Amino acid sequence: MAQRRGEEIERCRSVSTIQRMIGGKWKIEILFYIALKDVRHFGQLRRCIGNISESTLSKQLKELVEDGFLARTDFGEVPPRVEYALTPRGESFVPILLAMKQWGEAELGL
Repeated sequence: MAQRRGEEIERCRSVSTIQRMIGGKWKIEILFYIALKDVRHFGQLRRCIGNISESTLSKQLKELVEDGFLARTDFGEVPPRVEYALTPRGESFVPILLAMKQWGEAELGL
């Protein structure tokens, strides 16, 4: 149903919140590699994604941790060793990642 001129559509808070949480340029791809390819280390993620700077990857990982999708484990070793893993919230997002992957393969021929 089309919106009539002068009418406002109520903003969907759940969708706008989700968009804020996973809307970073690389966040869905980061979650994909951690969830479905068992990539857990910063360097591995950077190699998988390719065209991402260290600072951007670091920032997006930090935001995913802050938003409860990932857990970060620092082993306190030299050289530094840090691993990322899905939290229960991140695990609950896996079916959505799989649906996005399936849609992309079917609709976009990827």
